[in-house]
Amino acid sequence: MADKSGGHDLKIVQAEKTMEETVMTTRRDFLKAGTAAAASGIFFCGCGLLRGAHAQPARQKLPVTVNGRRIKTVDVHSHCNFHEAGALLGEEGPKLQAGSVNGAEESFIDLKQRLAAMDAQAVDMEILSINPFWYNRERDLAAQIVKIQNEKLAEFCATHSDRFAAFASLTLQTPDLAVQELELAVKRQGLKGAAIGGSVGNIDFSNPKFYPVWAKAEELGAPLFIHPRGTPELGKRLAGNGWLDNTIGNPLDTTIALSHLIFEGTLDRFPGLKIIAAHGGGYLASYADRSDHPCMVGPKGCNPDVKLKKQPTEYLKQLYFDSLVFTPEAVRHLAAQVGASQIMLGSDYPYPWQLSPVDHIFASTSLSDDEKADILGRTAAKLFNLKA
Repeated sequence: MADKSGGHDLKIVQAEKTMEETVMTTRRDFLKAGTAAAASGIFFCGCGLLRGAHAQPARQKLPVTVNGRRIKTVDVHSHCNFHEAGALLGEEGPKLQAGSVNGAEESFIDLKQRLAAMDAQAVDMEILSINPFWYNRERDLAAQIVKIQNEKLAEFCATHSDRFAAFASLTLQTPDLAVQELELAVKRQGLKGAAIGGSVGNIDFSNPKFYPVWAKAEELGAPLFIHPRGTPELGKRLAGNGWLDNTIGNPLDTTIALSHLIFEGTLDRFPGLKIIAAHGGGYLASYADRSDHPCMVGPKGCNPDVKLKKQPTEYLKQLYFDSLVFTPEAVRHLAAQVGASQIMLGSDYPYPWQLSPVDHIFASTSLSDDEKADILGRTAAKLFNLKA
């Protein structure tokens, strides 16, 4: 037994060494690839994954199988940016696009590098999205940014349709334009819905000004991916160590956004709206049952004119969530609250939040094989009408 155990440990060490060597080679390669990336116009921001990949060596490899069945793995939460869009904002653009996160200064990656990272993660396909940095820009400038991004996303995904699809960007601060952009993106550009923030400034998505956008998304059957942008109004409270404006602020932003959509009756008004919430939906699913009690405990805090058609927690079962909740226990709880059928694979790539998203699902022993297959890709394939 001792010899077998030692051999097993040796294999693990060798695997980690191989992964580390691969990471370093990849890192050197992408540093050399800056010119090619700039020429292509696309970069995948914040490649901190390459810095720490050897700490979590991937054990699943493509093709991924569950109980002998081939599963096309689909990561619904991965990011990119385009130089041309940021250039419209001058020197400020690249800072708004990539931010000051780990690896941002070395984040220009060519297609070869991106595919290598996906292969290492056992991800067949990524649904790309761009975090909105244009909501506070005037109408024409924001429209130019969105136009460039959607055209670039459509071109890139059409060229590499076996590995990539994308959410459109929208000028959500001008809903009339957003409606046009969404229809164009879905009907003519082949994009799979739209990525939106958690609000537009201090205006929440339950505001009637956004109804035309939600109506168009419902009509088109186009999923909306809510990715938070933090809660700047809590800036003073979240200052200090721990990057709390992201660590706490981002999940809180999603929690607030979903709660307004539920309690203001927006989801009743648009029952066919397909919403995907990043980071497991923030904190809502972790303490959802409290939402079933406030109007009984504090009726003055609830509008008697808003009569929900079901309990607040029931609305979670019609929303979708990514699997970026870090531990098998968190996955178990999320599935218990919203249903495993509502969860899809998410990594936040290239930000190094979850380095082995597929392994993360295989490690969740509370899930059945069918549930794992759904989370890994089958639910996304149905939702986005992807080819097997």
